[in-house]
Amino acid sequence: MKDHPSDWVASWWRRSLLLACLGTLASGCGGREQPTESPASQPSVRRQVSVAAAANLKFVLDDVIAAFRHQHAEVEVKAVYGSSGSLFAQLANGAPFDLFLSADVAYPQKLVEQGLASESDVFLYAVGRIAIWVPNSSPLDVASVGIQSLVDPSVQRIAMANPTHAPYGRAAESAMKTLGVYEEVKSRLVLAENITQAAQFVESGAADIGIIALSLALAPPMRDKGRYWEIPVDAYPRIEQAGVILRRSEDTRSVRMLCQFMRGEESRAILRKHGYALPES
Repeated sequence: MKDHPSDWVASWWRRSLLLACLGTLASGCGGREQPTESPASQPSVRRQVSVAAAANLKFVLDDVIAAFRHQHAEVEVKAVYGSSGSLFAQLANGAPFDLFLSADVAYPQKLVEQGLASESDVFLYAVGRIAIWVPNSSPLDVASVGIQSLVDPSVQRIAMANPTHAPYGRAAESAMKTLGVYEEVKSRLVLAENITQAAQFVESGAADIGIIALSLALAPPMRDKGRYWEIPVDAYPRIEQAGVILRRSEDTRSVRMLCQFMRGEESRAILRKHGYALPES
């Protein structure tokens, strides 16, 4: 038996009214019907760590970051390289970095003194070494002649990092003075902004020879392009390299994860492979 038209209309209105009420409840009470996660249980929106790193770290830090991201793919790490002094100046003027990896201890300590970092967040991560490097086209046998390579009559330009703001430049200057060649070669010195640029000067032919970080001499881009002689470590002050977390960091959890990784065995093995000594050595 067919429904009476009036019954059908009444039924249609009842269904429409029910749907409208349900829609209102869904839109007005969704927050109560579907509990939201607490901030602690939600994944962090910002998972990026920005690092201001000394130029000597260019190749080794790339490897450390790759290994770190293999374990923590959710954290992106971006590094900017420069001389420690120049990076310090940028940080002191508010540059937005989370972590500073210096080529010495003094610059991180200065950030602590300026209230931009905490003393408890300063840590040693490596000890640097320096070497004399020449391209394969050079006639100099640096492995045999050693420091005397710098005084060879054929050498007109010697590249090194500027000692004013580069710890590796200060180490190079100290080594030349200790080994008795500084006065003879100081007029031939070509000062680079940082240790990486000093290596580039020699590689490009803008200088005949250079005093660079051992880590750069061992790095793939330069390893097959030249020869080096490591300067004895007792000829210059120990190059202790320290890092520090900046107070302005917004994602300290991710930064601390990276710092902890840098002090772990996998990272330490990478540092040794690139020619660094470890802080306890």
